[in-house]
Amino acid sequence: MFDFDLFVIGAGSGGVRASRMAAATGAKVAVAEEKYLGGTCVNVGCVPKKLFYYGAHFHEDFADAKGFGWTVDHSDFDWPILRDNKNTEIARLNGIYKNMLDGAGVEIINGRATIVDKHTVTVDGKQYSAERILIAAGGRPYIPPFKGSDLVITSDEVFYMDKLPSRALVVGGGYIAVEFAGILKGFGVDTELSYRGNQLLKRFDQALGSKLADELVKKGIKLSLETNIQSIEKQGDQLLVTFVTGDQQSYDEVLYATGRKAYTADLGLENTDVKRRENGTIIVDDYFQSDEPSVFALGDIIGTPELTPVALAQGMAFVDIYYKNNKRKVDYDNIATAVFCQPNIGTVGLSEADARKAYSEIKVFQSEFGHLKHSLSKNTERTFMKILVDAATDKVVGVHMLGADAGEIIQGIAIAIKAGATKADFDSTIGIHPTAAEEFVTMREPI
Repeated sequence: MFDFDLFVIGAGSGGVRASRMAAATGAKVAVAEEKYLGGTCVNVGCVPKKLFYYGAHFHEDFADAKGFGWTVDHSDFDWPILRDNKNTEIARLNGIYKNMLDGAGVEIINGRATIVDKHTVTVDGKQYSAERILIAAGGRPYIPPFKGSDLVITSDEVFYMDKLPSRALVVGGGYIAVEFAGILKGFGVDTELSYRGNQLLKRFDQALGSKLADELVKKGIKLSLETNIQSIEKQGDQLLVTFVTGDQQSYDEVLYATGRKAYTADLGLENTDVKRRENGTIIVDDYFQSDEPSVFALGDIIGTPELTPVALAQGMAFVDIYYKNNKRKVDYDNIATAVFCQPNIGTVGLSEADARKAYSEIKVFQSEFGHLKHSLSKNTERTFMKILVDAATDKVVGVHMLGADAGEIIQGIAIAIKAGATKADFDSTIGIHPTAAEEFVTMREPI
């Protein structure tokens, strides 16, 4: 009856995973992608951002090396070399994604797909019918409307800048903003971070945002909280920014990192019974089915945590449910995540504020110290760790870290949290010495 058993809109992490795995069951599958294979993460998200993070950290490594007897005579940074090497790596990954889809027998259709009705989509004027339509179109950076908003760049464009700015303003207080503030500063850019709120990383444990703010300032980033931009105008090669306070400053570049919005506009959803929330995300049940029985959605577009591993897990679950007769739900509890700011943040479980709401009594264990490495480097960076425990059961309900390699360390701890580890389990674990991570098994007294 249909051209395809499954038609996927969007070849990002979730869409590619669902396409490949469904095709492996024998289903006839097509995926439509208008921009690039691999989606946000591979092209303008976690992969290139992590590469830039690595590159930005060398200036600090060179400075730290002096305390260990090394003399670095030459440390100039060449932006085009990093940018172009990154482009080559992303092109390689795009090729890998294409080969994976081709190898699985998935038909790749280039172009923006629009839904015509509950079983039909159109791409560049050609119609395709499918038993099921899966929307995995992801999100796009959001810029609030104001005079001169067309003059700013977003995290999509920052990876491809022709030249590095001498002075830059980063606007936002979430993980993308703090990451790029650190990256730009690491590249030698005079960097300012501006946020309308009074707390960075407000969705994380409050201590992390506060400690990070201290570290950013120590690293030379100008931090301006509780402020907002009124307008931007171009003056020669400069951008004149007028803040709501009336203060004016000039910058070479203004990067807006003020969140992302679900990419659901012009998808043709009005031709179906699919319902959306006010923020544009698609409403689905626990099994990714919308109010239109033949239309499904997953990934950043449905309002669940906007993380690549979450989209991958959803893609696998979707195939299990509809092509392997294994009806199951994705477990969103205790999802670990990292922020590649400088220093890193790693976190799993509840924040202290959420833990106090969820449990009648909690115990808080925390530690702050200078990394052993910095006893010789004289770097003033601090490491911060925090453990939250339900007092009634001794179960660890949240673990948070700010410090070198936090993401790597928290990934292992996330397994323990997922397995239901107690504080007694942490205490009975013998640490690896000397490491920063051993502090997690030596904190004995709650604060």
